[in-house]
Amino acid sequence: MPGTKSYLAKTGQHKAKWHVVDATGKSVGRLASDVAMVLMGKHSPLYTPHVDTGDFVVVVNAEKVTLSGKKWNQKEYTWFTGYTGLRTQTAADRLAKSPTEVVSEAVRRMLPKNKLARHMLTKLKVYAGPNHPHQAQQPATREAGNRKGAKKTTKTK
Repeated sequence: MPGTKSYLAKTGQHKAKWHVVDATGKSVGRLASDVAMVLMGKHSPLYTPHVDTGDFVVVVNAEKVTLSGKKWNQKEYTWFTGYTGLRTQTAADRLAKSPTEVVSEAVRRMLPKNKLARHMLTKLKVYAGPNHPHQAQQPATREAGNRKGAKKTTKTK
């Protein structure tokens, strides 16, 4: 049947771009979902599920992310070490110990669970402070972690 043909990207055709996202004051979940979309390539019309069409993302100021409510003390990260029992750590403790892990774990859990996602995760660079060593790639700034369609309200008297 003649008609429209679907475009499927091939491996190696896509030239990845670099984006810088400032995490200051952003919610962890909203930030992670936007970053995961860019890593997968869903922000681009060239998106193909079985090919890595995503871009590189550099997240700066990861130590300044926010969680709503009492999640800093109630949210727990658990992992199994191989020995008896589970290890647990609250979100506040994890942020104090290594702030980059809070953002990178949230992004990792929003990617698909396959080999391609593990490759996509290597394109995520998270830094606790405002400086990063990727200036040579000329990254473009990208806004992430904002609610789409939400109006910014300011209180006026």
